[in-house]
Amino acid sequence: MNKYELAVVVSANIEDEERAAVVDKCKALIERFGGAITEVDDWGKKRLAYEIQKMKEAFYYFIKFDAESTAPAEIESRVRIMDNVIRYLVVRQDEA
Repeated sequence: MNKYELAVVVSANIEDEERAAVVDKCKALIERFGGAITEVDDWGKKRLAYEIQKMKEAFYYFIKFDAESTAPAEIESRVRIMDNVIRYLVVRQDEA
């Protein structure tokens, strides 16, 4: 099992319940592909470095998880088509 981190940037133009549902969907995807979530970090609303889809602010979430090497590709392919997710990235965390 490798350690990964999923960074998700969620639209600021939606309600709190919808935003929570997006994060829950991401967690469910990780668990569906055999991942074990270790930590969810909510950074809250931040200003974007540049405008994306006419938005200047968005909510940032970082989900750390352990999974097999095939899981990140599957997770990214599902997150890519989710509504209200404007950016995403799965990175592997090295053992320090």
